[in-house]
Amino acid sequence: MHIGTFIARRLSGRHQRSLSGLVVRLSLLATVFSVSVMILTLAFVSGFQDAIAKKIFNFSGHIRVQQHPPQSSDLSDESPSVANDSIRQMIRHVKHVQRVDAYINKTCLMRSASSMEGIMLKGVEKDFVKHRFASYLIRGQGLSFDTARPSVLISSHTARSLGLDTGQQVFLYFMNERSEQPRVRKVRIAGIYKTAIEEYDRNFAVTEIDFLQKMQLWERTVVSGYEVSIDDHVHDAATVNSILDNIPVDWYATSVREIYPNIFDWLNLQDTNRGLIIGIMCLVAIINLVSCLLILVLERRRMIGVLKAFGASDLQVQDIFWRQGMLIALKGIFWGNVAGLFLCWLQSSFGIIRLDEAAYYIREAPVKVIGWHVMAVNAGTMLICVVILLIPSLLVRKIHPVQALRFN
Repeated sequence: MHIGTFIARRLSGRHQRSLSGLVVRLSLLATVFSVSVMILTLAFVSGFQDAIAKKIFNFSGHIRVQQHPPQSSDLSDESPSVANDSIRQMIRHVKHVQRVDAYINKTCLMRSASSMEGIMLKGVEKDFVKHRFASYLIRGQGLSFDTARPSVLISSHTARSLGLDTGQQVFLYFMNERSEQPRVRKVRIAGIYKTAIEEYDRNFAVTEIDFLQKMQLWERTVVSGYEVSIDDHVHDAATVNSILDNIPVDWYATSVREIYPNIFDWLNLQDTNRGLIIGIMCLVAIINLVSCLLILVLERRRMIGVLKAFGASDLQVQDIFWRQGMLIALKGIFWGNVAGLFLCWLQSSFGIIRLDEAAYYIREAPVKVIGWHVMAVNAGTMLICVVILLIPSLLVRKIHPVQALRFN
């Protein structure tokens, strides 16, 4: 074992009962706290952003493809697009694309026995609820896709407003350009959903795409557009460009981020909070390690004088204290990882931290541990420690053996 490491371990050992022993333990705890908080911060912010974005992408897809310029609002009727299998196949062959689902958005009035409310009906294909929407159903089941008995999924907000529940009947009123009289149809409530995202729960209901085509007197090949789901939302901009390169020039592709910019801008603000917390924790770790090493050096002035009197160079004595600081940092990083990952597991398993669903769109604080985030925390902490620990160790050069060993 290297002599510097041996002395550093002795100075940092549990048997030390002096001030330096207390300082070492406090510095170790501060490093553990800083590293664990950084890991928790990254996991909570990543989990929060991922959970909210997933709800939006499940409801609206990652990319919209339409035969007309996209609407500035998602709450207005959209011009029809003439769908065909060749367009769908063109989109499916683009890299990162996983699903292509046709949809129709149509405004209507929904009337119950007690009240009436304007609603945006989203017509979907058979696999929509099964693959993208099933986790948001809180009562009932999926759509029947029975043209003789059309069904609808309404949000818990709409159910409360209109006094409705699953299995009941509700009237839908559609305005059509071809007629001044509204078209009325009675439908069955197949289920009730809750995404906790106000833009969806207050405004949308979900029904079969065939039903809306029939109510608008459209052919079965006419839809509002396609919702494209991709393997990872970080590729949405590149995928939009690839889709535009493959589809006809009179078709448009738009990222859902552009349709809901307010939500995604709010999610991006979390990056600022994340950076601020990590910066503060790094500063805490730096201050504690520097303070610890300064106290250790000053308390061990006599030991430093003895080592120098026996011929140890400044560099050799510096190396002892630098190694001691690194031992504290390594222990702090290790136990900080253990504590941070354990707390992430606790939250993921038991949902200890609760949130206001009306404000944050989710009931429990989600966590998402990303491997490279943890490695970046460890590597960054180590790099900072290596550089910062050189500063207090330079104090060793100022200590002279004669002064350090002078009899008091």
